[in-house]
Amino acid sequence: MKRRFGAAIWCVMFATVQSMAKTHPTLSDTVSIEQVVVTANKALVNKNNIPLSISVITREEIEKSSESALLPVLSQRVPGLFVTQKGITGFGVSNGGAGAVNIRGVGGGNKVLMLFDGQPQWAGVFGHSLPDTYVASDVDRVEVIRGPGSLLYGSNAMGGVVNIITRSQHTEGVSTQARIMYGSFNTQKYMINNGVRKGKFNSFFSINHDRTDGHRPNSQFNITNGFGKLGYEINTHLSLTGDVSLAYYDTHNPGTVTEPIYHNWMKIWRGTASASLSNRFDKYKGAVQLFYNWGNHKIDDGQDAPDIPSTYYFRSKDFNYGILAYESFFLLPGNQFTIGVDYKNWGGRAWNDNFDGTESPIIDKNVHEIAGYAIMQQELWNILNLNAGVRYEHNSTFGNEWVPQVGFTVSPFSGNTIKASLSKGFRSPNIRELYMYMPANPDLKPESMLNYEVSVGQQFLGGKMHAEITAFYIDGKNTILTIVQNGKRKNANSGRFYNSGVEFDFCYKILKNLNFNANYSYLHMNKPLTGAPEHKLFGSVDYTPGRWSFTLNAQSIFNLYVTTQPVDKEDYTLLNARMAYRFGNDKRNLTLFVKGENLTNTAYTINEGFPMPGIIAMGGIDVKF
Repeated sequence: MKRRFGAAIWCVMFATVQSMAKTHPTLSDTVSIEQVVVTANKALVNKNNIPLSISVITREEIEKSSESALLPVLSQRVPGLFVTQKGITGFGVSNGGAGAVNIRGVGGGNKVLMLFDGQPQWAGVFGHSLPDTYVASDVDRVEVIRGPGSLLYGSNAMGGVVNIITRSQHTEGVSTQARIMYGSFNTQKYMINNGVRKGKFNSFFSINHDRTDGHRPNSQFNITNGFGKLGYEINTHLSLTGDVSLAYYDTHNPGTVTEPIYHNWMKIWRGTASASLSNRFDKYKGAVQLFYNWGNHKIDDGQDAPDIPSTYYFRSKDFNYGILAYESFFLLPGNQFTIGVDYKNWGGRAWNDNFDGTESPIIDKNVHEIAGYAIMQQELWNILNLNAGVRYEHNSTFGNEWVPQVGFTVSPFSGNTIKASLSKGFRSPNIRELYMYMPANPDLKPESMLNYEVSVGQQFLGGKMHAEITAFYIDGKNTILTIVQNGKRKNANSGRFYNSGVEFDFCYKILKNLNFNANYSYLHMNKPLTGAPEHKLFGSVDYTPGRWSFTLNAQSIFNLYVTTQPVDKEDYTLLNARMAYRFGNDKRNLTLFVKGENLTNTAYTINEGFPMPGIIAMGGIDVKF
């Protein structure tokens, strides 16, 4: 029944596109498919010249979503990528936390690396990503490597890389934006940002605040984020950049519907800071980057009954810092050679803060890594690009790791691109797996995988339509699992997995003001994984006649494992829409908008025991000046 209902929604969407196209048959402009990216080899390069599968989510796409959190946008618009969710807004951490990112069935924990401007972001003690700190208003664009990125980024880039490129003021002058939103479950979202560019100086600052009562009792969520970035061009060859991001969130976990938890709350401070010096010359370009991110967590683990008092708070302080240096050389025609060195140190302290004034230590540990890498790309005859590289990484816990990567792109005729690559990804065991609680095993080795992929992309209708299909096969080993040994639970490198699948991406600029985008991914796994659907389909229609703006999108998910023991799968289709009207011009304007999510009131669950809300309605005002 759910699949038939989803098919009906998709029929309505396609009928809407066809109706608009017939009403306005004139075609104009082309789609933008030749984006310049930095994630794949550290230097600006056309993504069609890189053998890896890369998705780029633009600022315009993020703005049209009116989302305050970034990850739901990526979950829709990147084929093969899925993000777990549990409520109307907010992901949380610890028990009941969501926001796990899976790419091609590899994810959860820290198997997909999150970056801010190329710098790694994860909690030093537990190793997980920090989904509530990825704020949409601070993002210029997002570059996603769908597959291993360990050659350049090392551990945790085993399944893929999500590089969040933060905003800067690009145009001369001052610009300010403010937004207020209100909607279902007393959800409120406030945002204001300001950008300045004066000659060689530029700055960008933003503040966000989200709160909601949640769609279940005891599921309220509050977060305040602040971001600041300064840049200065010393001369035509050198520039300095520095930024700071802070977030404080207060979240409550009600537990599952069958096993509720009382008084389970989390008060969390997160912060990150970085500084970089970049150089740009005709024959070489590069940068030196320093980064430091930290967290201070205070958690009441809660009780099974409301009248049982707590006796302690869980506390942790973690850090993750390092230095990244790289240089790209352009010494021969069509050649680019990049070398780099990374140093990272991550860890922290965790303890139980007992109400009797004592402390119960849990862990106080850090791990450091140092690595060097080299990658070369050579263009031949204006149609062929060869790409190869290797990384050597030393970890203070498990030792050494070699990471190779090879691939090529070829454009045999106009508008066509064929890619093929073989890449290795790996993930270092985190401190929780190595040293914390009963299953801990300090002798764990890294998980690793080989990813084989080939893709074909083609433009049609003079560049107004573009389609790309990618096939991949993953061979993974040393998966860290918790097993029972001599009657005791223990983490061990005991698993092997094989994933394969197909991804399809399509965009069609029907008119100058009418666009259709769609993506589909099929995933086969020999071992089931929660949060990784077998089929994922998304389609979006954007229509902007004059001052009006209309967006209609749908997403269908089939065979999503909610649990694997026992097996519980979920199928669902969500229909979302947004309508807006703008007063003023492109630079100074006021926009009124309304949006609805899950308009068909579909009942579904992503995280076990946490049913998602039904219809969500939001309205707001957006001002730019």
